[in-house]
Amino acid sequence: MSVTETANDIAAIADNLRRVRDRIANAAIKAGRRPEDVTLVAVSKTKPSEAVRAALAAGQTVFGENRVQEAADKFPALRTQYRFQLHIIGGLQTNKARDAVRLADVIETIDRPRLADAIEQAMAKEGRAPTLLIEVNTGDEPQKSGVVRAGADAFIEACKARFGAKLVGLMCVPPLDHDPRPHFEWLAERAARHGLSVLSMGMSADFEIAIACGATWVRVGSAIFGHR
Repeated sequence: MSVTETANDIAAIADNLRRVRDRIANAAIKAGRRPEDVTLVAVSKTKPSEAVRAALAAGQTVFGENRVQEAADKFPALRTQYRFQLHIIGGLQTNKARDAVRLADVIETIDRPRLADAIEQAMAKEGRAPTLLIEVNTGDEPQKSGVVRAGADAFIEACKARFGAKLVGLMCVPPLDHDPRPHFEWLAERAARHGLSVLSMGMSADFEIAIACGATWVRVGSAIFGHR
């Protein structure tokens, strides 16, 4: 990307954020919900620190990153100037668990016992306990992270027993070529079944549908920061 293209993207971020927030509010009202009950997670993966600064300047305070190393490169310096929440939203390797616990306010992608072990150990070592979500592979796609549907209930119960109140909800990424609504509805039903209040679901292409299905966090990247 050229310097000019980058500058143009950064200049557009505040306008893009306004449009996305308006769409979130409208979708919430249409669903009979309060707009303030839906949190926008701005997904800044692959985008430079300048883009994050532009979003911060426009009042955005919650960000999502896929990779721990990329988050580590961008966000610690920003914490000296700004207050915000950082979510890890990508599949997490066990050897990155301690870095994630040290860096993030929220980890959305616990999906297997070994990772839960690593997160628990990292929290003990760091003396820090991020908010946690379980990622469910609602499409049972072999190439994707997330606990499969058949194992979701048992894994959720095990993580509730292990993490207590730090486990607050569920997250999913529906298959790209499917209607997302049944996946969102399934996740909402599972969260309700287990008494979990947070539903992280919906991205740039489908967050309005997710809000209609009960999403409390929506993860929006390209609609804010432009295509990668």
